[in-house]
Formats: sequence, structure tokens, C-alpha cells
Amino acid sequence: MTDTARTARAGVPERPSLDGLEERWAHRWQEDGTYAFDRAKKRGDVYSIDTPPPTVSGELHMGHVFSYTHTDTVARYQRMRGRAVFYPIGWDDNGLPTERRVQNVYGVRCDPALAYDPVWRPPATPVDDAARRDPTPISRRNFIELCELLTVADEQVFEALWRRLGLSVDWSLTYTTIGRVARATSQRAFVRNLRRGEAYQAEAPTLWDVGFATAVAQAELEDRERPGAYHRLRFVGPGGREVLIDTTRPELLPACVALVCHPDDERYADLVGTTVRSPLFDVEVPVRAHPLAEPGKGTGVAMVCTFGDLSDVTWWRDLELDTRVVIGRDGRLLPEPPAGVPAAPYAALAGQTVNGARREIVGMLADAGDLIGEPRPITHPVKFYERGDRPLEIVSTRQWYLRNGGRDADLRATLLARGAELHWVPAHMKHRYDNWVGGLTGDWLVSRQRFFGVPVPVWYRLDDAGEPDWSHPLTPDESALPVDPSSDPAPGFHESQRGRPGGFLGDPDVLDTWATSSLTPQIVGGWETDPDLFAKVFPMNLRPQGQEIIRTWLFDTVVRSHFEHGVLPWRDTVLSGWILDPDHKKMAKSKGNVVTPLALLEQHGSDAVRYWAASGKPGMDLAFDPAQIKVGRRLATKLLNATKFALGLGAGDALRAVATAPLDRAMLAELATVVSAASTAFDSYDHTAALQATEAFFWRFCDDYIELVKERAYGAGAAADSARAALAGALSVQLRLFAPVLPYVTEEIWSWWRYGSVHRAPWPTTYEVDRTIEGTGEPALLRLAGDALGQVRRAKSERKLSMKAEVPLAEALGPAALLEQLTLVADDLRAAGRIGKLDLLPDRTPELVIACAF
Repeated sequence: MTDTARTARAGVPERPSLDGLEERWAHRWQEDGTYAFDRAKKRGDVYSIDTPPPTVSGELHMGHVFSYTHTDTVARYQRMRGRAVFYPIGWDDNGLPTERRVQNVYGVRCDPALAYDPVWRPPATPVDDAARRDPTPISRRNFIELCELLTVADEQVFEALWRRLGLSVDWSLTYTTIGRVARATSQRAFVRNLRRGEAYQAEAPTLWDVGFATAVAQAELEDRERPGAYHRLRFVGPGGREVLIDTTRPELLPACVALVCHPDDERYADLVGTTVRSPLFDVEVPVRAHPLAEPGKGTGVAMVCTFGDLSDVTWWRDLELDTRVVIGRDGRLLPEPPAGVPAAPYAALAGQTVNGARREIVGMLADAGDLIGEPRPITHPVKFYERGDRPLEIVSTRQWYLRNGGRDADLRATLLARGAELHWVPAHMKHRYDNWVGGLTGDWLVSRQRFFGVPVPVWYRLDDAGEPDWSHPLTPDESALPVDPSSDPAPGFHESQRGRPGGFLGDPDVLDTWATSSLTPQIVGGWETDPDLFAKVFPMNLRPQGQEIIRTWLFDTVVRSHFEHGVLPWRDTVLSGWILDPDHKKMAKSKGNVVTPLALLEQHGSDAVRYWAASGKPGMDLAFDPAQIKVGRRLATKLLNATKFALGLGAGDALRAVATAPLDRAMLAELATVVSAASTAFDSYDHTAALQATEAFFWRFCDDYIELVKERAYGAGAAADSARAALAGALSVQLRLFAPVLPYVTEEIWSWWRYGSVHRAPWPTTYEVDRTIEGTGEPALLRLAGDALGQVRRAKSERKLSMKAEVPLAEALGPAALLEQLTLVADDLRAAGRIGKLDLLPDRTPELVIACAF
């Protein structure tokens, strides 16, 4: 911090305003290093946050503002509690979303077969839909350069918005998931997984997104309701027996490898172990029994194809069936039929899209008399890649996997136990983790057939015939990381041997973006590169994140940390709720109902938007409500004006004085309870409860206490000194209580009369408040005085009188005990209410009643 920042006080402006605070203080915080991580602190004094790196593929929206504000309140609170807060920020810029955005913005597609063109430049003006439909092919290197160009521009926009919002991250700790450190970290972890047997390669049925032309993992799936139709087909069994099956995918008939029924279904018991012949193709296929077959679905017997859905994969694997692949990676039927399938009927289907082949084969089946009745329309769930727009296919490919308990019951049990060790906020979110881990059906597929990502760091020897040795991959020395096998030669080989017999072949794939993002604690913590830092920040204290990525980011990070370090990567996880539109539907870019934050930040100010965000608890959904933002603006404005007024009474010069008057002691005693409540709430990650307690007190402080004591504070003597001391102490404490949520206005006010930054000031304690009170205070006294003043105000309002109007006589009626308490604040009440004479009259009424005579 500079000497100026340590010593300067701005003084109270003549006309306080919220306008321009963001530009002034964001610059000042950066210049003074207000939020810089102090790595000189010991491990026990460090609080580390594994901050989510937002995906750089468009605009940030109010859902981002909502959740990142929550995390920022935690960081600010912990910093004020004296912790060295390790609060990095990153950008998740590799992977499919970035590639799709580049394709759409520049009207290009990547063709790895093309040579790099060093003089090629993207269009200077935005491309139109025609260019997107017929994109320009460019080399992989040219394509990656475009990805890097676009992400840098996007990240600058993101950073500007985060800075305006007031996130107190340490910007010197910024990283990207495609940066050199991230690539080296991701590849190091993968190489170690491979050497320990946690990573493996296999040729297997793979969920495949035709649009993105890549494999997809189980965690990236979502079901979408789509129209379809059941087609009833006739197979021929022993002795000419007619066997009917219902299918929604008749185009896969040439891929049929079996029929399957339930072991207890007596209708087909005599067929199990025999064979039937398929319609149209007349291919002999076995009839088998399996417990997953559903007797009540369709005819009770199902067609097993390689591969129509995940049930087909299960049956194929469990029953050890043949493989007949007909759909290629481009989503079209292969040009040649699988072995054993006649070419004549298949020729009409070759090269067609799935929908085209379906129409063709339905017509062929109808003409052959093997389609029974008309197709029956249905609506059913179809699996999609969560970012894709075409139904997934299942194709057989060679891919890389990481073990995650999908096929290992012992590992699954261990990972469930890890989930039980973690502190979940809110607690019920743990059930989502348990359900996900318990329902895994396969290991984590981590390879992707894309371009802008972290390369899989392996090569393969080629034998004398030029065939790769898949079973003995070559790996780099860790000191050489990061590497790119598509351009770097394999260890012990020269580039001239690439692709030649006896030479080598680089793995062409990249790692799934989650395979890198799951290592964010290691990337930012200096794993293997900065041991001192890593020892201080890992395991981290907090992982804040969205609930929808428990199955990906949270679980995957637990898996990687368990394998490499044998511990959880963090102690606590706080899950965000969703932002809902006015119709209470989740906001999502795909639905077109998102609200972007910049205009709101400019119109209402960052503190007002943060106030709206902080009104939502962790894990709870919150409807977007501009009215709540306006409430936040009014609160920030009231803080400015109330503080200016109090400082005008001389509070700024009474900071270390002691409150002696009963009303002053009562106010501070109640403030001590607020400090305790807010601290407990923040310790429990309940920023909303902390804000509510602080705000409720603040309005009572402004509306009741200041009004009650301002006449006394204007005066002189011990009573006036007490009022000013109470005002000073209360303002100092309240500014710090509000600081995690309203950083700009609190910093501005703090600068008027205090030194340094409010965000480096110590969090208030009950001890601090108590020592400003001479003796003790009774919080109920403030509420009693406020109630009495409120009744006087209502009496004036009902008579349409000014609040400055004199009240010649006021009678206070109530229990003797209440009136005795009221005597302690009678002078303040008379002054605030402009009461000439105040009579205290014991009465049987259970509550205090103030009767005014005008």
C-alpha cells in the first residue's frame, strides 16, 4: 500500500454521490494492491478459494454476477478477519464452446490436412449466414490462432466487467485453461495417471456428437424430449414363427445382432437360445435373455443393434454379441455394409443421413410386407451433448479413459466416502453427488477429437508395416511439458520419422476441457513448480460453484486430487442456486431469456446489483427482480447521506470516546448483537442472513437513533460527547459490516474520515463494540424509544402536520416498568418529537401508548 493510501483522508464532499465510484476505487484498489495475496503468511493464516473459471464463449449474464458476488463476500469477509486470501481468477477458454464461437464469428472450419498459411487473415467484417453455412477451411494452426485471438478479446471484456462489479480477486493470479501452465499441469497429471494405471486406452462404443465430430462423456449428456415413432417389424423364427418387435430406429436393422427378452417372460422362453431371421436382410441373429429387457414395453422383445442406445451397449457387452457397425462419425450410414449383411438392400441406405435412411428403409419394409401397421407417433427422451443440437450416435472408436468408479465398486465406494468428508453448503446438495457417483455406468472418457485444447501427451511407435503399437504409448519426461505430439517428435525420434514405418505417430486428440479444469487447484497453486505456495494453499478452503456441474467439475476435481494427493482438494463447497426469469424459469443462453449485467451496473451502480445478488442464499434459486436492485441503490444512497449527516454532528472526532447516555449504550448494545449475528452467518456462508441483520439495524439506526440524538449531538457537554462517540462507533462498525456486499460506497465513506481501506480494516467484534460503552446497555431501550417516536410522528402525519411541528403535550401511557425505562430516554424523545411537555401516566394497557395533544 502506498504512503498516500495509508495517510490520506478525503474529507466529506459537499454533495456525496454514487456516480463514478467504480472507476475511482477499482483503479485505486489495483494501484494500492488492496487485494494482493500475502504469501508471507503462514499456512494457518491463509484462506484459499478455488474460483470457477467462466467459459469464454460469449457474454457474462446475471447468473454469473449472482454466484461470483456470493464468493466475493466470502473473500472480503475472510480478508477482514485477518486471513491472507488466495483468490485467483481464471478463464476456461479451451474446448468446444470456443471452437464453435470461432466458427460462427469468422465463418471457418478446421481442416487438419491443410498446411499452415502464415499470411492468412480472418475477415475484417462480420460474416453472414451464408459464410457460416459454407465455412472456409483453414489449417489447424490457423484455426488455433483464431481461437487464441478471440479468447483474448473476450477475456478483456470479462475482466472489465468483473473489475466493475468489484470482485476482490488478485489479478496477478489470473490463468487460462489453455495457457502454458495449465497445459503442463494437465499433461503432468495425465502422464502420472497413465503410469499408475488410472488412465487407459480402449476401442469401445462411444457417445458421439456428429455436429462437433467428437466423443462425449457421460457427464455431458442431457435428455431432450423429441418426436419419434414406433415401427413394428416382423422377424421370422423357427418353423416360420412370426416374431414382432417395436423399434424407434428401423434404420439400424442392418446393425441388428440379436433379439433380447426378459428371462421370466414365458411368451418367449422357447425362443431363447434359437435364432431368427431379420426382415429385408434375412440375416440370422440369436435370441437371448437379459434382465434389463422390459416385458411390458412394446412386444416384450427388443432388437439389439450396434449401437442404437446405451441399452444396446449393455446387452452387447454382457451377452458378448457380434458387432455390426453401420453409422459413421459423420452421422451417415457407411458406404459398405458390415460383414454378413447383403449388399443389395443396403445399397439404398449407404451414405444417407440417419433420417434419410429411416425414411428409405420404412418404405422398403412396407413394400416387403415386413412393416406391421402404420408407425405410431410418440414423444420420447433422446440423448444430446449438452452443448450440441443433434442427437448423439454411438460409434466404435479408440479413446482415452480415466478410472472414476464407473466399473470399479471399490473405487466408487472410496469416492462416495470422499463426498462424505466434504462440508456441503447447503447440505442437501451432497445427495446429487451421491446419486451421480452411484449411478456411473462407465469410466470417464477424457479424449476429444477437436483442435483447441490440451493435447493428449503420448506418441505411438510404428512397426515395419507402419501400424501403430497402441498398447505401449510413449510419454514425455515431465521436464519437457507442455508438449504437442502433432508438432513435437516423440522422445528418442526425429521429426523426419513421423508417420514412417519404424518411426512414430503422435496422438491427434486433445483432452476434455474438464480434464484440465478438474486441476484448477493445482494450476493456480503452483503444484510441482512452487512447492512453498502449494503447501500454503492446498488443500484449499473453498470451492464455490454451480449445482449443475457437481457431476463434472466438483466430482472430477475430487477424482484427480484423490489419485494424485490422497486428499480432498478443499474443505468446503458452496453451491449456487439458479437465476429465474419473471416466469420463474431458469435463465440460460440456450433459452434466450438471460439478462446481461453491464447496463444494470451502469444504470444502478455495482453496489446495487451486488445487493440484489446477496439477497439470494447459497443453493436457493432467485427470481431476477430489478426492483430489488433499486432497493440496493436506495440503501447505498442512505449510507452516504446518513454518514455525512452524522459526521456533520462531529462524530468523526469522537471515534475513541465512550458512550455514557442510556440511549447511546442501548444502540451500541443492539449493534453488538448484530455483529455477532453477522459474523456467525458469514462463518456459515450465509451472506444473506448477515446482510439482513445489518440492514435491519441500519434503518433503525437512521430512522430512530439519529433522529432521537441529533439535537443532543449538536450541543456540548458530556451528553453530546456520548452521542458523538456512539455515532462514531456505530458508523465504523456498520461500514465494515456492509463492506463485503457494498464495497464501493463503504470504501468511499471510509475515506472521508478514516485512514487506509475499509477492506483491510479488521472485522468488527462484540468486544470492540462493548468497550465503547460505559457499563452496559439494554437493546430494548432503543426499540422502546423508537416506538414512542414513531407514534408521535404518526400523530403528526394523521393531522397532516410537518414533522417539525410542536407538540404542546404528550402523554405516555403504559405499564409502570415501561414508563420507568422511558424516563431514561425522555429528554431525547422530547427533543426529537418537539414535545413541550411529556407526562408519564401508569396505565393497564400492556404496551406503550403515546397520546399527543395539539
